[in-house]
Amino acid sequence: MVSKKITRTLSVIVIVFLLVSVTAAGFYFGLNYVLSQNSRFEQLEKLFGSDGAAAINKDTPDAVEIIIPRASDTQQIAEILSDKGIIKNVFMFTILSKFNGFDGAYMAGTHFVLPGMGYDEIMYILCQNPHAVRVTFPEGLTYSEVKDRLRTAGVRFDEQVLDGMVRNPQIFLDYDFITQISKKEGRDWTLQGYLFPDTYAFDVNTDEETILRTFLNNTERYLKEEYFERAEHIGMSMDEVITMASIIQMECQKVEEMRTVSGVYFNRLERDMLFGADPTVNYLRKEAGEDVKLWLETEDLYTYDSPYNTYMYKGLPPGPICSPGEFAILAALWPESHKNLYFVAKGDGFHVFARTHEEHERNVAKYKKLIEQGQTETTVDDRDD
Repeated sequence: MVSKKITRTLSVIVIVFLLVSVTAAGFYFGLNYVLSQNSRFEQLEKLFGSDGAAAINKDTPDAVEIIIPRASDTQQIAEILSDKGIIKNVFMFTILSKFNGFDGAYMAGTHFVLPGMGYDEIMYILCQNPHAVRVTFPEGLTYSEVKDRLRTAGVRFDEQVLDGMVRNPQIFLDYDFITQISKKEGRDWTLQGYLFPDTYAFDVNTDEETILRTFLNNTERYLKEEYFERAEHIGMSMDEVITMASIIQMECQKVEEMRTVSGVYFNRLERDMLFGADPTVNYLRKEAGEDVKLWLETEDLYTYDSPYNTYMYKGLPPGPICSPGEFAILAALWPESHKNLYFVAKGDGFHVFARTHEEHERNVAKYKKLIEQGQTETTVDDRDD
C-alpha cells in the first residue's frame, strides 16, 4: 500500500520536474532566440544609413530588385521572392514571417536584396521604407518638363496612363480644389499648374496615380482656406488665380516684382484690354519645341493661333501654363494697386513700368538697344509706377 503511494508520489514529482525542466528549457531557448534575434536585427540595421536609406540599391553588384505591389499579403510576397530565386521555400518564409512578427509589416514598393541572404535578413529589408529617388521640381515647369524630370530620375511610368489622368482627373475629385477646375475649350492639361514645385521622394516603380497624388497632396497643403476666400473676394475662381500665378511665375525673375506685375495684369483685365503676356506665347513656343525668347518680335506674337495666345484672345488662357510657386500665387491673390499698364524687361531681371503706350514704346526702344549692346542699366531706377 505504502509502496503504491510512494510510487504515485514519485511519479508526480518526476512529472512536475519534467514539466519544470521543459518549461525552463523552453524559456532558456526562447530567451536565447529573442536575444540572438535582437542582436541579429541590430546587425541588420547597419544595412541602412542614418537617413533610413538602404545600403543595397540598384548599383550594388548582384542586387535583385523586388517589387511588392500594394495590398500584397505574405504568401504573395513569398511567391515573388521564390520566382526571383531569392528563397526556396514559400511555406517556410510565410511561417517564419508570422513567428518573427513580420507578417503584415512588409512595405509595398521597390526593395533590393542579395542572393544568399537569410530569411531574417530578407524579412527585415522588406519591412523598411522602399527604395526611392528624390526629385526637385523648381517653380515654372510645364507638365511636359515635370515628366522629363521624373524620367531622368529613373521613375518608371506609363506616359499614356499618366497623360490620361492629367487630362481627365476624375479619380482625383476627392480633392476640393480639383472639383473647382474649369475644363475650358482648348485646355491642354487639366492638372498643369497643380503639380506643386518642391522636392519629392518617389519609388522608382510607383504607379501613375501615386505619382500624381504625391504632388496633389502637397498642393492641397499649400492652398489654404484663406486663399479661396481671397479669390472669391477679388472675383476669381482658384483655377483663375493659379492661371494668373503661372503667368506671373514665368514673367518674373525677381520675387519682389511679382505683385507689381500682377497689378499690371489686373489693370488690363479691368480695362478689357488684351492680356498680352509674353509668357503665354513662349509657352506655345516651348510646346512646339522652339526656344523661349526674351524679346518677342511682332511676327512671333501671331505665329500660334491658340486660346493660350493672349495677344490674340482676350482674357486669361484656358488654364495655367506652368506650376507656380507660393510667392506667385500670393501675388495673384494680392496684386499691387497702381495705374501701370505696361512693362518691359531691363535685362537685369527687373522691369521698367509705364502707364501709357507712348511711354512704354520709349522704354522698349531704350532697353532693347541696351540689351542688344550687351549693357544693362542697373544704376538708374527707371521703374515709374
